[in-house]
Order: sequence, then structure tokens, then C-alpha cells
Amino acid sequence: MTLKLTQFSHGGGCGCKIAPAVLSRLLAASPLQSVPADLLVGVETADDAAVYRLNDSQAVVATTDFFMPIVDDPFDFGRIAATNALSDVYAMGGRPLFALAVVGMPLDKLPEDVIRQILAGGESICAEAGIPIAGGHSIDAPEPIYGLVGIGLVHPQRVKKNAGAKAGDALILGKPLGIGILSAALKKDALSDEGYAEMIRWTTKLNVTGALLAELPGVHAVTDVTGFGLAGHLLEICRGSGVAAQVEFARLPLIEEAVRHVRAGTFTGASGRNWASYGSAVLPAPTFEEWQQKIVTDPQTSGGLLVACAPESADEVLAAFRADGFERAAVIGAFAAGAPCVTVV
Repeated sequence: MTLKLTQFSHGGGCGCKIAPAVLSRLLAASPLQSVPADLLVGVETADDAAVYRLNDSQAVVATTDFFMPIVDDPFDFGRIAATNALSDVYAMGGRPLFALAVVGMPLDKLPEDVIRQILAGGESICAEAGIPIAGGHSIDAPEPIYGLVGIGLVHPQRVKKNAGAKAGDALILGKPLGIGILSAALKKDALSDEGYAEMIRWTTKLNVTGALLAELPGVHAVTDVTGFGLAGHLLEICRGSGVAAQVEFARLPLIEEAVRHVRAGTFTGASGRNWASYGSAVLPAPTFEEWQQKIVTDPQTSGGLLVACAPESADEVLAAFRADGFERAAVIGAFAAGAPCVTVV
């Protein structure tokens, strides 16, 4: 019998994340803390990472991300988890310096060789990013958990927050949507070899373009699309920036096999939890079909960068993405003055 990593976890990838509304309630009771002047990014707008200014030309970017298996292949699981964790450094406009491993494994259920392959997958992505894994922490856990603490550097004046979008800005997405749907199909043994290859291609592609976007003055805000889905992470930009956003569904880059599966009724439980968490802040078109709702709420694991930029900078941003191999990057909508909300047309 072939061992399947996903059989040991109740949820996989960024679909494991606590739903946005639940997380907000949990954090609402946290006491307000004094914030040092050098803490450039903290918990104010649910941004991708913390940023602390060291001096006039350097700020440290710190983040952590870990989850349970989204695929059965241990090497691929390690690669996906590491790519996803480092994405938060790139989303802030930073360049990674080093990483620490976060490891929890059911030692009575998983052979040591399987665990070693997971670690090797993470190491391979860090090598691709040009950084070492300099340590970490491990525990014996009931479900497999792997991820990284990512540490990077950015110029204090070039930090790209998820707040800062302006009315009139173009909205650009770097990777196609549908990873959560593909993962649900995989659990049903319904994913084709081509679909699996597409899933691995995008979930293991580092969002390195984020470091270049930090150099572009026309880029006003950046985040990455992960467990809360496109609508959820876009809503965070809107709330942090005090603007509204409109998404044109027809312009969304989508993974074709994911569209086929979601039209046939395959999607994740996290999709429904996401939709319930948005409330009236996400407004679908009257003709919106259920499968389209599942697309914009689909939890992305190691998803693409979501960029707000001046409209005259859109071509430059797209060129930067495509130079790094993100040929599916596309303008998917725009921001406008108004109460923070996301409208999908």
C-alpha cells in the first residue's frame, strides 16, 4: 500500500488557515501594545510580514508560514511549503536572507525517509532562492506540519504593504487561480497527471518579482493570494487602503482543469468558510454562478502576488512578471473611491 501524506491531515495547504471572520474575533481581544517607531509593519492591516527598520537603508522582514500536506509526494510537499513561506518576504518587496524550519511530524506513522524527503524539498527551494536553512524547531505531532520562518531585507522606503492602493489604480494578479480546487480533486483521485503538474508548477514558483516591484514608484500596494482566496486578500487591501475594488471575472487567469472540476462540483470546505467571512463586503454580479463564487473564494496555496499600481505603470509591472516567467500575469480590475468592498462583475 502506497503511503499518502494527505491521509494524515484534516486539511491541506493554505486551506488549513483559520477563516478570516474567526481570526478577527480571536485577535479582537488582544490588548493594544505600544508600537516602537522602527516597527514599520505590524498587525495593523493583517499584512504579509512584520518589517522592522534597522537603519536608514535596511529593514528586516520577518514572517512564518506552515501547514499540513496538500499533496502526497513528500518532496513536493516540502517544496510547496517553502515556496509559500518565502512568498511573504517577496510580497513586502524584500529579498530573503535565510530561513528556519518549522517541523511537526507523527514519528510513529511516517518513516524517517519520508520526513527526510519533506525537509529536502524545502531545502531545494531555499537553494533556488539563494538562502540557507540556518536552523529551526521540530516536534512529534499527530499530523505532518512543515514550513519556514523567513527572514529578509528591504529598504525602509521601498516596503510594499497591503495598504496604499489609490483610487484609479490598476489591479494585477501574478499567478492563475484554482490551486485549492486542484487539491480537492487530488484527494478524490480525480486529478490528471497534467493537472498535478500544473499545480506543482505554480505552487513551487517563487514570487521573486516582488523584490523588483519594490523598486517601481508606480507600485502602491502588494500582497499575495493564499488561504483567504482572491476576494479575501483583495478585501484586506481595500480595508487597509480605504478604497473599493472591482474585479472583472472574465479577465481572471484560471487553471483550465480547475475550472472543469469546480463546474463539476469539486471545491474545498475553506471556500465556503471564506465566503461566509466576507459578509456584504464582497458583492457578486447578479449573473454570478456558484462555480464562479468558488473561484474567487478558492484558497490558494503559494498563490500569486496581487498588485495595486498606477495605471500608467501596469505595462511595466506586467513586463516584470513575464521576465520572471509569470506569463499568466494579468490586469484583472481596478480600484475606485468608496467604502472598502470588492465587486465582481
